Amino acid sequence: MALKPEQYIAIKYLAQPKQGGLTYDQIAERCGVHRSTVFEWKRKPEFEAELKAEIVRSTHDKLPELMASMAEFAINDGNAAMAKLVLEANRMLTKQTEVTVDSGKAVSTEELQERLKALKGDSKRQ
Repeated sequence: MALKPEQYIAIKYLAQPKQGGLTYDQIAERCGVHRSTVFEWKRKPEFEAELKAEIVRSTHDKLPELMASMAEFAINDGNAAMAKLVLEANRMLTKQTEVTVDSGKAVSTEELQERLKALKGDSKRQ
């Protein structure tokens, strides 16, 4: 379902920091609707999805600054959680665990589990 033009007007303001300096009453007035209508829109998945998309579009250019400040904060404050977040965001830290076996080849834990199952199966047959 497509959003109405007045919903896009509301999204324009709601996606801004501090709602573009407007109250919900002022946003509703600019949309030509009652304040409660804006709150009803916010509960609809289509509206919420478009609002989130607009927030992403409007902040995309600021990501380099954000990442730099997060890294600086992590270093200066020794914040391990922030450091982990920065590394994960840059795909330098993953939740995947790899183990190196005798061949020198990295093997995932899933592969090791499969090998163990196979070995256990062989030992039961003997």
